[in-house]
Amino acid sequence: MSIASDMSQDTPSLKPGVVSGDAYRQLVQAAKAGGYAMPAVNVVGTDSANAVMEAAAKCGSDVIIQLSNGGAQFFAGQGMADSFQAKVLGAVSCAQHVHLLAEQYGICVVLHTDHANKKLVPWVEAMIEHGEAHFEKTGKPLFSSHMLDLSEEPLQENIDECARVLKRMAPLGMSLEIELGVTGGEEDGVGAEFEESADNSKLYTQPEDVLLAYETLEPLGHFTVAASFGNVHGVYKPGNVKLRPEILKNSQDLVEARKGTGAKPLDLVFHGGSGSEPEKVTEAISYGVFKINIDTDTQFAFAEAIGAYVDEHPKAFKMQIDDVDGTPYKKFYDPRKWLRAGEQGIVERLETAFKEFGAVGRSIATG
Repeated sequence: MSIASDMSQDTPSLKPGVVSGDAYRQLVQAAKAGGYAMPAVNVVGTDSANAVMEAAAKCGSDVIIQLSNGGAQFFAGQGMADSFQAKVLGAVSCAQHVHLLAEQYGICVVLHTDHANKKLVPWVEAMIEHGEAHFEKTGKPLFSSHMLDLSEEPLQENIDECARVLKRMAPLGMSLEIELGVTGGEEDGVGAEFEESADNSKLYTQPEDVLLAYETLEPLGHFTVAASFGNVHGVYKPGNVKLRPEILKNSQDLVEARKGTGAKPLDLVFHGGSGSEPEKVTEAISYGVFKINIDTDTQFAFAEAIGAYVDEHPKAFKMQIDDVDGTPYKKFYDPRKWLRAGEQGIVERLETAFKEFGAVGRSIATG
C-alpha cells in the first residue's frame, strides 16, 4: 500500500504514470523546492523495472527509470543478431512496458536513457525517431529525457552537439541531460576505469563551463546538468576521490548572478551515487540536485538476495528431485521464486535510498 504523499497546498499534483514536458518540469521543481531527490535506477529487464516501481509505490515516492545502452540491449535479448537494433528496440520495449504499468503503481515515473558518448549519438537519435512516432499517435514522447555524455570531447563541441539534439527533442516535450566534467569510472562502456592514484582534477566541473552551457541551451528547451564534483561510477575505497558538493553551489550562484535568474536555476544530477557518504548526498540535494543515479548498489542487492536464496536451497539448483528421499524441488527452482527474491533485494535497497534522499511520502501523483 502506498504511503500518502506529504504535499503542501503549493505543491503541484500530477496524474500517475510516465511524465514528460511540463509535467516533468513540475516534478523536478517539486523535488528542488521540497529539498529531496529521486533515485534514478538503471534497469535491464522487466524484473528490475517492476522492482523499481514497486519500491517507489511502497515508499510513496516518484522515481526515475533509466537504461544504459548495454541494459537496453540486454532487455531485447542477448541473442538478437543486430546489436544496434537491440539497443534501440530494447529501450523502446522497456519504455512501452513502463508506460503500460506505471499508472497502476500510482506514482510518477520519469523514463530516461543513461550515458551516450559520441559513438552512441546514433542510438539516441534512433530512440528519438521512435519517440516522434509515438508523439504522432499519442501527443506524448516515448521517453521523458535522454542523456548525451560528450564530456570526453572539447567543451564547445560538447555543447554544440547537445544544442543540435535538444532542438529536435524540445518540440516533443523531451528534456536533455548533459555532462560537464568527467564522472570517474566506467558505465557500460562509456568512460574508463577509475585510477585511484591518478590526477583526477577533471572530476570537478568548472562553473564557467556550466554558465556557457546554460547560455546556449536554456533558450532551446529544458536540460539538466550532470556536473562533476568528485563523484565516481561504481564503489571505491576512500582515498583519492573527494566529493566537493560546493562546486554545485558555485555553479548555481554564477548562473544566478550573471543571468539574473531566481535561486538555483540549474536542475542538477548526481552520477555515481552508489556508496556515497550520506552527508555529502544531503548537501548536494540542498544545492539543487533532484536526480541521483543508482546502479552498482541495486545490482549487488539483486545478486546478493538471489545468492542467499540459492544458499538456502542448494540442492534445488543441482537436481530436480532429491537424490536421497525423492523430494521434488520444482517449487524452489521455479524462476518466479528466485527472481522474486532478487526483486525484493532491489526493493529493500531502494527503500534505503528513498529515505536517504528525503523522498519518502513525497510523490506528487494523485488520482
